[in-house]
Amino acid sequence: MTSKSVVVERRIAAAQGPVWEALTDLRGMERVLSGVSKIEVLSDGGFGVGARWRETRRMFGKDATEEMWVTACEPPERYVVEAESRGTHYLSEWVLRADGPVTTTVRMTFTAEAPSGGVMGILAKVLGGLGARAVSRAIAKDLDDVAAAVGGRTG
Repeated sequence: MTSKSVVVERRIAAAQGPVWEALTDLRGMERVLSGVSKIEVLSDGGFGVGARWRETRRMFGKDATEEMWVTACEPPERYVVEAESRGTHYLSEWVLRADGPVTTTVRMTFTAEAPSGGVMGILAKVLGGLGARAVSRAIAKDLDDVAAAVGGRTG
């Protein structure tokens, strides 16, 4: 397996609870994240381990729909979402750190893992050079959207 990661961290002027809610409200995600055009919730119940959904967003000039699922959830501090696409395994870890009563630092680590061999071209496109910058910008935009949704400034 070969893996590449992108890490984006953002400080949001809002308490940890509202930031957690904005990040984990699957049914409200289309309203919060401007990069997401459609969410189809596939599981019953709330956000937690086992929650599944299909998310459509525009990346690299195309609409892409991926099925995602939560594999770790420690409210209101951390969760992990995974996905599989064309032989590549994607893992997104969100960590929320309360930096005071009304400030939260959010760190998102996006990792793509591919078996060694032919799939490396896809992995290189997704997280090599320009791809890594595009993914980093998309994550930063998501965090800006979350900050706006909870009324906090980013920095």
